[in-house]
Amino acid sequence: MWWRSPSFILDKQQESRQQRQVGDDVLSLSRPPFSSSMSEEPSSFQNPNPNPKISAYYQTRAAHHGVVTSDWLAQAQAAVGVVRRDLDDSSPLLSEDEAAAGGEKGFSVIEEFNNWRKQPDLAEAVAAIRALASVIRLSRATTMMELEIELKKASDSLKSWDTTSISLTAGCDLFMRYVTRTSALEYEDFNSAKSRLLERAEKFGEISYKARRIIAMVSQDFIFDGCTILVHGFSRVVLEVLKTAAQSKKLFRVFCTEGRPDRTGLRFSNEMARLDVPVKLVIDSAVAYSMDEVDMVFVGADGVVESGGIINMMGTYQIALVAHSMNKPVYVAAESYKFARLYPLDQKDMAPALLPIDFGVPIPSKVEVERSARDYTPPQYLTLLFTDLGVLTPSVVSDELIQLYL
Repeated sequence: MWWRSPSFILDKQQESRQQRQVGDDVLSLSRPPFSSSMSEEPSSFQNPNPNPKISAYYQTRAAHHGVVTSDWLAQAQAAVGVVRRDLDDSSPLLSEDEAAAGGEKGFSVIEEFNNWRKQPDLAEAVAAIRALASVIRLSRATTMMELEIELKKASDSLKSWDTTSISLTAGCDLFMRYVTRTSALEYEDFNSAKSRLLERAEKFGEISYKARRIIAMVSQDFIFDGCTILVHGFSRVVLEVLKTAAQSKKLFRVFCTEGRPDRTGLRFSNEMARLDVPVKLVIDSAVAYSMDEVDMVFVGADGVVESGGIINMMGTYQIALVAHSMNKPVYVAAESYKFARLYPLDQKDMAPALLPIDFGVPIPSKVEVERSARDYTPPQYLTLLFTDLGVLTPSVVSDELIQLYL
């Protein structure tokens, strides 16, 4: 069943495309060459991860997916043909000459991270992954131990840049796990080992970048003509899902919560209006009032925890409670690099993330204001998770985390 993994489909189609377009410079984004075990066309399917002790990350088992639609494989394949290559023209990576001068000019992983973050469609965790790949490329280490220490310091610097970001921390941890858990560490030739690490780093970044498009494709079976979708917060993954549905000529309307205090619902409603999708803005306190008109709820996630629950923008929990009480499905769209080794037991069992709140009127100094920016939604209130690993039930998340961090 592993060959139904969307990441394996991406790898195989990318490999065949490379073979057909030898010498073609259409795709300018550097792509890692495949190892000999993957570059040869097998006569029969073989497991792409022959060593079970090495994490396969995205090459996980489709047998563990809780739900797979009838044409899920075709949808994942279709996603490959329309993956955007926006990174080509605006890549902030240094040239070979600049790389050679890296020791003189100095290199800051935070600066590289911020350069990648300037791209509006690039997720924060993917920007961190790209920055860590640059650390390997520009490293002047002479041993694997030095390179690992350098990577670890860079990863820690990125995680400390925003200690409240779950996706940033999980992305850095998964990068370190995926890149360093390789047979390259056993090579006697350091240059070969470094090249192998760089290949894996680039491949990790490439697959992570494609994740949003895969999620958009595998979720289309759940959006039907005439449905009404409630959206909370501004999630780029949810936006991609609905944009794909609109481009497929599906007829649906969207309810956007206002999303105070930063009013993310206003931004999302503007995006829907640009797509000519009927949209209605709902104040946060009117969710229960409007729920009887809703067919499904779509939300993103800052992080997916071990229990299968999610940590997301404040208000997600109460929306899920209302939807559950009225038998409305709650769907979560989240990339697998947001899967975090966390197990919150209640709302306060998380690192605080606070936002300033402007009520428009003076607040007396003796009045305490709740400024938490996110809450935790337990798995029993969620229906399905749309990820680049497939369509999962919340109970399957723990199995996938074991595979990712094995």
